[in-house]
Amino acid sequence: MERFKLKAAPQCGRISLLGLTAERVTNAGSPCRVSPDLSARLTNFRAVRAASRKLAAPLSDADATVQSMPDASPAKWHLAHTTWFFEAMVLQPFLPSYRVFDPDFGFLFNSYYETLGARQPRPRRGMLTRPTLEAVYAYRDHVDAAMESLIEQNPPERAAALIELGQHHEQQHQELLLTDILHLFAQNPLRPAYGPAAPDECAPTPAELGFVGFAGGIIDIGASPHGFAFDCERPRHRLLVEPYRLADRLVTNAEWFEFIADGGYRQPLLWLSEGWAKCCEQGWTAPLYWEERDGEFWTQSLSGPRKVDPAAPVVHVSFFEADAFARWAERRLPTEAEWENAAQHADPRGNFVESGRLRPTPAPASNGLRQMFGDVWEWTASAFAPYPRFRPTEGAAGEYNGKFMCGQFVLRGGSCATPQSHIRATYRNFFPPEARWQFSGVRLAGDEADA
Repeated sequence: MERFKLKAAPQCGRISLLGLTAERVTNAGSPCRVSPDLSARLTNFRAVRAASRKLAAPLSDADATVQSMPDASPAKWHLAHTTWFFEAMVLQPFLPSYRVFDPDFGFLFNSYYETLGARQPRPRRGMLTRPTLEAVYAYRDHVDAAMESLIEQNPPERAAALIELGQHHEQQHQELLLTDILHLFAQNPLRPAYGPAAPDECAPTPAELGFVGFAGGIIDIGASPHGFAFDCERPRHRLLVEPYRLADRLVTNAEWFEFIADGGYRQPLLWLSEGWAKCCEQGWTAPLYWEERDGEFWTQSLSGPRKVDPAAPVVHVSFFEADAFARWAERRLPTEAEWENAAQHADPRGNFVESGRLRPTPAPASNGLRQMFGDVWEWTASAFAPYPRFRPTEGAAGEYNGKFMCGQFVLRGGSCATPQSHIRATYRNFFPPEARWQFSGVRLAGDEADA
């Protein structure tokens, strides 16, 4: 029995903020891959690198330098770090003629790779007033020229695999660049906009939340051995899932209004112990960026302040908030296995960064599962842990995922800031349970007995 009903107004229109184009995705399990064809390899590499520059184009040097909190990074650092990744992981080992752009950049732009040396402490990345943004772009040009030369030489399989990893790594940082800029601008008293607002799209009010049943049984999850996937997505393996039900759309802001009105942020029995401590310590009363003005909720978006759209999915909530909401709604969060089992046959289209909207959109009017991909990352009840027989990538790239398999929870599905070619049904994102600044939201689940 649902404890809430949607009472939302319709929405209305859309334009592209970024001018990014998306190739049609025909299978959520098929990511953008480096083709054996050299021209395709170059095209893919250039497209990823150009997308980062396009995302950073609206930013001034000051915008790109400031760090708003220890968990965020300056845009300038994202642009340089993704470049350093290619320089340190690919060019230095595989292109003997390569000359490092600046010996100091290894210290400045290494993130967490202990095997590759010391680094600027993460909380102090905002102190890097130098190099300038212009110098970072010169660094990118230098590395790009060398990378294109290496690709044209048809590098060995190991180098090609690292190039592909570097492209997907950069796509992750493209999303982080946007989420970190949003957090930065939300701290500015002027509440500036990253880009112009897209007109609201005419969309029907989402129907009352429904659930789709799944039989459960022994299922296969994880990426196949073929094509690109991060090491944490493998190996593909079998496990037993009990019969379950998955909400047919994401939880909306209107439903979150009801949670707030019913004292959801004031009832300790709804919360995990650590979550309640965070809620009290940080004074949570609503999702991140929400503020009440004359009885209405407003939020900071990448297009500046705007009223909270009741029909759109709730976003910028932590795992702790998602879990408390699910308990209040007399449901639960799905496990990542349940989510992936459902997503393998779901529509892979969605609201990704290429739409230019850069905020979640109301669920389309259709039957069955909706919004499985794009709009918001969906918290699951699953800790980020290794799959059976997991082996990290060889070499320094082995520090990419495995060392973080403690204290993190898995999110699935991508968001309105995720590149479309980056996502797939097996993709495992992960963040600490208190994280709120990402485009994270909620899909409910239930057991067969809840029908």
